Amino acid sequence: MTMKKIVVAGGGTLGSQIAYQTAFSGFDVTLYDINDGAISAAKRRMTTWDQAYAHEVHATPEQIQATNARLTYETDLGVAVTDADLVIEAIPEVVDIKNEFYSHLAQVAPAKTIFATNTSTLLPSQFAAITQRPEKFLALHFANHIWANNTAEIMGHPTTDPAVYETVVDFAHAIGMITIELHKEQSGYVLNSLLIPWVDAALILWVKGIADVETIDKTWMLAGGSPIGPFGILDEVGLRTAYNIMLAASQQPGREDLVAVVEKLKTDMLDQNKLGQESGQGFYHYPNPAFRQPEFLTNSVPSV
Repeated sequence: MTMKKIVVAGGGTLGSQIAYQTAFSGFDVTLYDINDGAISAAKRRMTTWDQAYAHEVHATPEQIQATNARLTYETDLGVAVTDADLVIEAIPEVVDIKNEFYSHLAQVAPAKTIFATNTSTLLPSQFAAITQRPEKFLALHFANHIWANNTAEIMGHPTTDPAVYETVVDFAHAIGMITIELHKEQSGYVLNSLLIPWVDAALILWVKGIADVETIDKTWMLAGGSPIGPFGILDEVGLRTAYNIMLAASQQPGREDLVAVVEKLKTDMLDQNKLGQESGQGFYHYPNPAFRQPEFLTNSVPSV
């Protein structure tokens, strides 16, 4: 199957990046979101990606102009998916929201359309039946800063058609991704299976008052040689996404340690509109967070 028209459902931090990278790679892309306000926010994010691609990818003004010309926006799902070859879902990490979306999508999408979920931690088999085309459904997960961290994790479920899987692999290559192909379902794929326990540990240290945010990040950056710590990562991912993931995890047996994390994220961060980079403030202030400053690590070394 030749991919021509791509639809990205959800214009948040990562959804807008997926749409932009796909359009930058030469595909016609429709970005769908639920209302005009969400579309306006997505368009503002696109201007940020214009700047990022100019500075980091060295995209020319002509390339950026052509990318934006290939992007269209739509609040009517039926109109958005007209003649779509692939729909990539990047909506909130909430099961009920995803169920409602796929139930609607199944009614309006052409029979040929492949559905892919960008879920961070949920399994495609959880939604396969409601898509009404389980053989054409799988997970396609991208990392934040898609233009630089260009991985695409591809994970089917037991009844995904192998030909559909390979079609999505080919598409991921076509938009400049290095494919990480999973052989069976795994919550969190490879990346988040490694990342989420690390973030959990940092949040638990914070909630318990063991150390403050900057100290936790400094410790990791100094001892691990990393350019960013867990709270910097959380700000990049977006604290609403992190909250939804932690909320779902806190309801699992044996994860009572996350209940206090979820409560503190809501009261100290979300309720204060501290959403991460997208709002200009999360655990750090943006666009110039403290952890990017030269003295951040120097000052963390105690005098003896």
